[in-house]
Amino acid sequence: MAHDGRHAADERLLMLLASGTSIRAAASECEIGESTIWRRLRDPDFIAALNAARSQLWADALGRLTHTATKAADRLAALIDEAGSDAVKLAACKAVIELGCRLRDAVEIESRLQRLENSNNGKTPS
Repeated sequence: MAHDGRHAADERLLMLLASGTSIRAAASECEIGESTIWRRLRDPDFIAALNAARSQLWADALGRLTHTATKAADRLAALIDEAGSDAVKLAACKAVIELGCRLRDAVEIESRLQRLENSNNGKTPS
């Protein structure tokens, strides 16, 4: 039973630390000492779990941003078609072109990086 309690406390602690809560605030929230947290932060398994929790938070945020970006792109397209002001239409057009170029560049870089990693898979650098 004590193990289950520690597991639950670790899960709460991981979420607090992964989301940027200070050690002092996390200790208070979890009702544990700061020294306990520092000790946990020296545990490789705990660090791995913390990194996984941070990665999941970033993945969740990226998902929300992707959804929002799609809505923003739809809104820019509507502004181009429907805005009464030529200045607004021009600004929307510039935004679409600029952001489209940045996105294309990012996708291209990601693709190149993936090909490089795949070509070096299993090989150690010289």
